[in-house]
Amino acid sequence: MLDVESNALHEFDQVAWQALELLEQGYAEAEINGRLALHFGEQAVAGALSEIHRLKQEGLLYSEARASGAGAPARVKALCLFIAESCNLICRYCFVQQNRKKPAKALMSAEVGSAAVDFLIAASGERRRCEIDFFGGEPLLNWPVLREITAYARKKSAARGKEFAFTLTTNGELLTPQLAACLEEEGFAAVLSLDGRSAVHDRMRLIPGGGGSYQRVLPRILSYTASDPRGGYYIRGTYTRFNLDFCRDVEHLYALGFRRLSLEPVVAAPDRDFALREEDLPCLEREYENLLDFYLDCRAAGDPFSFFHFNVDLDRGPCLPKRLSGCGAGQEYLAITADGSIYPCHQLAGREELKMGRLLGKNCGALSSPAAFIPPGPLKGRCRDCWARYHCGGGCRAASYLNGDPAEPYHLECALQRKRLECALYLHAVKEDAR
Repeated sequence: MLDVESNALHEFDQVAWQALELLEQGYAEAEINGRLALHFGEQAVAGALSEIHRLKQEGLLYSEARASGAGAPARVKALCLFIAESCNLICRYCFVQQNRKKPAKALMSAEVGSAAVDFLIAASGERRRCEIDFFGGEPLLNWPVLREITAYARKKSAARGKEFAFTLTTNGELLTPQLAACLEEEGFAAVLSLDGRSAVHDRMRLIPGGGGSYQRVLPRILSYTASDPRGGYYIRGTYTRFNLDFCRDVEHLYALGFRRLSLEPVVAAPDRDFALREEDLPCLEREYENLLDFYLDCRAAGDPFSFFHFNVDLDRGPCLPKRLSGCGAGQEYLAITADGSIYPCHQLAGREELKMGRLLGKNCGALSSPAAFIPPGPLKGRCRDCWARYHCGGGCRAASYLNGDPAEPYHLECALQRKRLECALYLHAVKEDAR
């Protein structure tokens, strides 16, 4: 049982669980003892009630609501740079093309990239650590400028007493040994796009002119991860309505030797044929349970893997202000397109109604908050009554924007988030038992 406000996770035996349920239904302790004593014994019931009282007194059960955590305005700490809006693949669910009226083909200039670094250093204030994710399209199409921006950030950060961390999100087709060596030298983290089984991947991630990209990208990705790069990596896949049995894709990636995995539900407008639907939810929830079983089997066999959404740290997790700010889109985290336009999220970049400002030209660096973009927060709307509110931070604003009401979390995403968290909490409890 998770106590929402304190974030304490408890394991109850049957007598304590039933006593708790009766307390919630309004029964007095004498009545509870009368109902449960015949089955469990008076001593066991008294012990359970005493333990419940102790947890309440210690603030670990039915704890009081936390303070809002509101304080100084959030400082920008991370930028997603669309260093290349063109791509060597044609992915059906690519939001870069969907968000624009004209095909996106631009490459970011070193001038825009340097301005982005300067903006981040200034906007981050006293924060010491800043992050840049080179994104696209395919960022390796603009490799010389990527290197130039990285070198500029290293130089500027040293002069300002800051540290930069870099991430590269790539489909892997252009990931040569030479480029891989440079990424290793710089300590880049890599997010490598691979959806799973070849048929699943090839249905959504196409090469120009037709045909799938699986056989073209897999050897490069395998070569890169074989050396266990010091910056780390995640294999990042997307599942759609076409592979509701996505646990099989995780199993496939595991069989290939990958041990750091992330498989995300597609974010898409509801009219797309690959978009997830309400009627898919029971199947998706069962599939996360299948994934949980597979995860436990691998761990029991002594060869575990990391699944991004199952990684929950109840003891050293994000602080309250961070939980209340959610993903930080539009506040701590911004996206910069190739022309220097600023948007609240990479999934919404290119939507003119959400543009927050620009890096070059008149009024450069001045940010506005688009009326159509509602900042996230777990204490608003439906989130206020959700047990998972402090773990998801109000949900994905991009999913909300694309699926109806920007002011409310997207209900399907909420259900999936709760299911993943339920699995993660179970794994946490099982891990503690194993100790």
